[in-house]
Amino acid sequence: MTPSSIVLLGSTGSIGVNTLIIAERYHLPIEALVAGSNIDLLNEQIATHRPQYVAIAHERDRHRVQHENIFVGEEGILELLERSSSPTVVNALVGYAGMRPTLKAIELGRHVALANKESLVVAGEFIDTSHITPIDSEHFGLWYLLNDRPISRLVITASGGAFRDWEIDTMKDATFADALKHPNWSMGNKITIDSATMTNKIFELLEAKWLFGTANVDAVIEKKSIIHALIEFVDGSTTAHFAGVDMKLPIAFALFGRVEEPILPPTDLLGIGALEFRPIEADRYPIWNLKDDILTHPHRGAVLNAANEVAIQAFEREECTFFGMSDMVLDAYRKFEDVHPASIEEIMAIDGEVRKYVEIRN
Repeated sequence: MTPSSIVLLGSTGSIGVNTLIIAERYHLPIEALVAGSNIDLLNEQIATHRPQYVAIAHERDRHRVQHENIFVGEEGILELLERSSSPTVVNALVGYAGMRPTLKAIELGRHVALANKESLVVAGEFIDTSHITPIDSEHFGLWYLLNDRPISRLVITASGGAFRDWEIDTMKDATFADALKHPNWSMGNKITIDSATMTNKIFELLEAKWLFGTANVDAVIEKKSIIHALIEFVDGSTTAHFAGVDMKLPIAFALFGRVEEPILPPTDLLGIGALEFRPIEADRYPIWNLKDDILTHPHRGAVLNAANEVAIQAFEREECTFFGMSDMVLDAYRKFEDVHPASIEEIMAIDGEVRKYVEIRN
């Protein structure tokens, strides 16, 4: 069912921009736009879509925003959600900052089209996923393939990130700018760094666990990002989801539930050429050492996420090496292996403790 209007959190990022393209195509009104610091693009979006409410990250940018109803910061986003009435909230915010808006939207009875991975990674145990449709090529692919046959295993694919073809010995000298050179996708800085370390894929495995109710999930590298997901069935057959490198398709399904006209051109099977699958190896991606443990103990996602966000900041400031990020995360994960938050409040407390620990250790 087409929503009467939407609230879009993270409007100036790649998911947000593509969401607005789909909204414009289907004449879907935008009740509210939430952005970070890209005020110039936000003003263009305001002029085009004429939202009733707008939120930004920093008070210092308020005077630049060409709108009368402006909210600021996390608390401002939560207030904006309370004042808005759209049945669908698209959450494309980056990082831990997206968790509380997801929880608030669900509390308000909204449907959440979720691109914010960290919501489920950090708080999946406390989120009613019946209110969520993922905006993610891998989870969309799994959803698209699912049917009533008994499943053996869910498999998602990874591109391998910026360093998949580098010699491992040279990766220790890789810079932040090097890590942003993703071979297949154009994404924001954090998710691109997470792709290079394979943290993004650990996050997606956790998401799949919460969304589909099984820890029997795995990932492989598929270099061309043409196959996004596969399902292995008990009978021994496997199905795969092919689609172009474009997020408009999962966005359209998340908004409307079904799509009956072309969103992307069909996959050019003859043009693809050879497909290659590779295992994800821990010597190239040390974070992969956590895969089995975190699927068994998904409540440790709060530790993983907090340590990872601090580590990325350290790498950007040239305070650690590329592999140093994984060292910091693995150290924090071991330090806080006994935590098991029993509430959102405890998750927020653990998040703060982990960040402080990693910052001091660094």
